[in-house]
Amino acid sequence: MNKLKFQHDQGVEFNHMLHRRIKAYFDESGQPRTGNNTMVFKIVMYFALDILFYCLMIQAPNVTMFYVYYLLMGFFVLLTAFNVSHDAAHGVAVKSKRWNDWLFKLSFNLQGNNAYVWGKYHNESHHAYTNVEGSDIDVLNNPLIRMTHTQERRWYHRYQHLYAPVLYLFYSLNWFLFRETLMVLGISSRTIKIKLPIMEVIKLFFFKLVYIGFMIVAPLMLLPFGWQPVIIAFLLNHAMVSIIFTAVLGVSHLSDRVQHPEPNEAGEISMSWPTLQMITSLDYNSGRRFLNWTLGGFNAHALHHLLPNICHIHYLKILPIFRQTAEEFGVEYMEVPYHQALMSHFRFLKQMGHATSS
Repeated sequence: MNKLKFQHDQGVEFNHMLHRRIKAYFDESGQPRTGNNTMVFKIVMYFALDILFYCLMIQAPNVTMFYVYYLLMGFFVLLTAFNVSHDAAHGVAVKSKRWNDWLFKLSFNLQGNNAYVWGKYHNESHHAYTNVEGSDIDVLNNPLIRMTHTQERRWYHRYQHLYAPVLYLFYSLNWFLFRETLMVLGISSRTIKIKLPIMEVIKLFFFKLVYIGFMIVAPLMLLPFGWQPVIIAFLLNHAMVSIIFTAVLGVSHLSDRVQHPEPNEAGEISMSWPTLQMITSLDYNSGRRFLNWTLGGFNAHALHHLLPNICHIHYLKILPIFRQTAEEFGVEYMEVPYHQALMSHFRFLKQMGHATSS
């Protein structure tokens, strides 16, 4: 991972004032920066719904209800990831460091994915160097979808804005089957080389087997429907999770409204870290209570990037402070209705499909 040197600009003063005002808010309100009782309720609720629909699924009276319960379980597992796993990875879901670690690893590993890889590189790479190729792990060099100017443009990229939604349907399944497995083999579309400790390699394959066990093997053994409905439900679930996941997260950093900065040969980037966060994140409907409750604050991405040590349960209260401070310091806060964010994402894909390599 290429570490970058930042410059001093107006974003530094903006960030200092923002932190002072946020500290004053929490001091006056007496609230912890981590999750409060409402967050504890959300954690219990989402895990309870996961368990409820799994139990209903493996006791389904017919194939139709089996599909319904299977997909509902998958839907709430995804919301658990949005609302619990993410905040726990940042150590803010609850006050206890041990409980945060346990909640994160449990909820992430039981989805068949490796908590170590995501937790480490999400915090140390994506949050530190957002949208910078070679430094942000989420910047891909994918031969099918061109997302950076340095990637060679092939003839079919001009159509990527048309075929991308089809590929997005396989995002979750690709993550489970190939993404981390290829990392172990030293093969990855990530622009950062990743090496896993041997114990994490063991955990990676162990939890993938566990996941197959309760998502495929258990329904096959406990239900009389045969293997076809189980495999279909498994694939439909991954397609549903994929399209929701990419729809929620893809529009925030892959957009023609945000920037994709390039450092110079000395590893210097011509802005401060707070400025980088503001110009690389596009928010949508960040003040909506329903979206905060279901998406865990992912629609308030700029706020999260600047204040990752605050639980999303507080976002609706501190958003006015964030907006006011940005306005006072002349720092643009990019927020649009969701449909505009979605259109911006596809305009970006179209532009990248036609732009020449740098």
